[in-house]
Amino acid sequence: MVDHEVLRKEFEQKKKEVAQLRSQLHSIHQEKETAFQTLRSFRDQIHSKTQAMTTLKQERDNLTKEVRLLKEEREKLNQEVKGKSEVLKDVEQKKGELTGEFSKHIQERESPGKLKAMIRKLEEKLETEVMSFEKEKQLNKEVKKLKADYKALAGMEEVWKERNTAAANFSQSRKQAQISHHAVQEKAQQSQEKHQALSQLYDDVKKIREEIKPSEETHQKLRIKYQETKQELDKGMKRLHELSKFFDEKEEKRHKSKIQERTDEVKEKIKNRQKLSMDDILAFQASDE
Repeated sequence: MVDHEVLRKEFEQKKKEVAQLRSQLHSIHQEKETAFQTLRSFRDQIHSKTQAMTTLKQERDNLTKEVRLLKEEREKLNQEVKGKSEVLKDVEQKKGELTGEFSKHIQERESPGKLKAMIRKLEEKLETEVMSFEKEKQLNKEVKKLKADYKALAGMEEVWKERNTAAANFSQSRKQAQISHHAVQEKAQQSQEKHQALSQLYDDVKKIREEIKPSEETHQKLRIKYQETKQELDKGMKRLHELSKFFDEKEEKRHKSKIQERTDEVKEKIKNRQKLSMDDILAFQASDE
């Protein structure tokens, strides 16, 4: 036989337990959501820094490639400078030797144009003036010497032109090599800066991954606790529903029994031709329904 009193007490107790479990579940849910928001904040930071790392790595690798190509170009230019330096050195040596030789019999102030004018003047004199044989012989000798000096000095000018050209080529190549060297240094510095920034981001991500561990553990524990509490609540709700249904059915039976009793009383009054009250009429109508 079912002990209704015991079931009634269990029913009331279950209602309290379910109410407490609902409150606990709500609190756990709020804690879980707070923990999740903290986790998401950490994960957003990691995602943002990881994207920045990808961009920096690409930029650094591109700069490193540029540095490698620039170094190859610089090496070619350095070799070119070295070659032109050797050419300039040879020309300078040749110029020095010629200068030393010419300084013995050619005045420094003389120029090919001046010597040519002197030669033309002497040749004109030989053609137009009457002179002794000795004088003519002396002038012819002087013309011959001036022509030799002119030829030598013209050769010297050619050497000077060659020297100036070699010097200009050397200067231009050296300038290009210096520009290339500065470009290498600039790109290498930029690459190093990108690498340092990348290393800093890597350290930041590593630090965040350490900081996030307690939050991950807390969130996981709250998820488990939430599931356990929900299962307990579902179990309590199920039992509460069973008890509620039992007492609803019991109340319905009691109510029908009471209506039946009143109906029987009214029928008895009708049978005995007794006067019916308004309650009697309502009770009789309720039995029909």
